[in-house]
Amino acid sequence: MRQINYWKTVGMFGVVAATAGLNSQASTQAAKPNFVFFLVDDLGWGDLGCFGSTFHETPNIDRLCAEGMKFTRAYSACTVCSPSRAAILTGRAPARLQLTDWIPGHKKPFAKLSVPDWKMHIDNDRITLPKALKDEGGYISQFIGKWHLMPEPTPELWQEHTPEKHGFDGNIAGREWGQPKGPGKYFYPWGMPNLDGGKPGDFLTDRVTDKAEEFIGSTGDKPFLLYMSYYEVHGPVMTKPEYAEKFKTKLDKAPAGTYAQKSAKYAGLVKSLDDSVGRIVEKLRAQGKLENTVFIFTSDNGSPFHDNDGGLRGSKGTSFEGGTRVPAFIVWPGVTKPGSLCETPIIGMDFFPTMLEMAGLSLKPEEHKDGTSLVPLLKQSGAFNRDTLYWHYPHYHIGNPYGAVQCKGWKLIEFFEDGELMLFDLNNDPKEENNLAQSKPEKAAELLKKMQEWRQQTGAQMMPPNPNYNPQKANAKGGKGAKSDGESEQ
Repeated sequence: MRQINYWKTVGMFGVVAATAGLNSQASTQAAKPNFVFFLVDDLGWGDLGCFGSTFHETPNIDRLCAEGMKFTRAYSACTVCSPSRAAILTGRAPARLQLTDWIPGHKKPFAKLSVPDWKMHIDNDRITLPKALKDEGGYISQFIGKWHLMPEPTPELWQEHTPEKHGFDGNIAGREWGQPKGPGKYFYPWGMPNLDGGKPGDFLTDRVTDKAEEFIGSTGDKPFLLYMSYYEVHGPVMTKPEYAEKFKTKLDKAPAGTYAQKSAKYAGLVKSLDDSVGRIVEKLRAQGKLENTVFIFTSDNGSPFHDNDGGLRGSKGTSFEGGTRVPAFIVWPGVTKPGSLCETPIIGMDFFPTMLEMAGLSLKPEEHKDGTSLVPLLKQSGAFNRDTLYWHYPHYHIGNPYGAVQCKGWKLIEFFEDGELMLFDLNNDPKEENNLAQSKPEKAAELLKKMQEWRQQTGAQMMPPNPNYNPQKANAKGGKGAKSDGESEQ
């Protein structure tokens, strides 16, 4: 099978205390596995040591990644956060959910096209990932961190769309915010639900990790889902003073041009993330639960900063690889080979059916319609029968509204304002430097047809002409987007 040829086994890396014995016992297959899902906000493809960063320090994440399978072509379901988060929890593409922008989205009243009447919530009748795990598998679940799936504009509506209303047994720190907005932002006080305790100077990531450790210690013999939905590394870029000083010194001592990244505060924020991952792994080890816990690590979209995109074109909010390609890995003790590498493209909707199959539970193809189980890839056996991914973003951000399709290494972007097409051969041009739409019109037409058919099948909302279109006002700051690969406003 062609997909199996994507495998490259790079060998076992050194295993240290926090991950010792992770793959040593066949008994991991006897019980339902626990799941720890690490979802990081705005983490770029080049932000981690295991994905090429030499400035950021992520030893705990790197060691964990080395114990499982790293995906070099992992994608978020959208170029911004709320839709990609909803896609993970439902197994459905944002276009099918009609939840296609960050909540509440930018307002562009004078742009050329009108934004459709999209949903700012997940429908309550959806069988979400935590609900599916609970109903058949008896899993208990804890949501911690950024939620950002509550509709505007009233608190009454928010109460119908908390994490608990969508299948989680508990919620800590999740509310309508897309970033820390409390009095101290990343520092105490935080202003987040159920995040008690803390004192001046305490850092948000440390406190939510305390709560994660408490949850792990409370689970007993029940299988569980810990959904760590970090607020970092989303702005405001803040860090502990000692971390800011540490990375400032590192920059100052290095010759100019040594590092791709150049923000000491951002590096400190990444280090706090790494500290948290290390603490959670160690807590599981201390509880004797490490060998029966699956780890999934990914980001909700690309980075808003070019320094962190690993050399890819574009950033969060754009149609290019820097907007949707994300770091991702899965550790399945006793199953995934340590140090294994997969180049098959995967997307956020895939985690739902993957976790059900890992747990030995029934798949729900009518629910997770747009996800494909990654188990054949993780086992390096069997068929993985998908070769096409789609994106649909009928909104203005820092880029022109667009649709995109990727098939067998080819990627087509259609910009909705003027119908312009961009075609890239990602296998040979991962930085999207050469637009082949004019030189390969047949391939462009083939992919455009596939995307149009997919939009029909999913009920994707399109953008009608805006009767209030005003070119002068649209082109003013905050007006019209462009085919940009600049940085995100949100």
